[in-house]
Amino acid sequence: MADKGITTIGRCYGCKRTFGFDPERVTMFLVDPDPAAPPSMTAPGTQPTPEALARSRREPVCPDCVRRGQHTRQDDGPTWPRGTA
Repeated sequence: MADKGITTIGRCYGCKRTFGFDPERVTMFLVDPDPAAPPSMTAPGTQPTPEALARSRREPVCPDCVRRGQHTRQDDGPTWPRGTA
């Protein structure tokens, strides 16, 4: 029987639900704790600063949130509607 790896219990960044996961296989999301947002979102249109990346940490995302995100992205089409200026 193959080794399944160590299971960890953590909180999903998206829905805040507690779930078990393999840290090497779970989807992770980089979050800057200072503004509580992804480092690239701190200054839209710019690259994250080295300081923002240094203080950022990886947060797990549960499979349900990953599926919801993929489903939403496929159904909504383009992120920004065209011609709405």
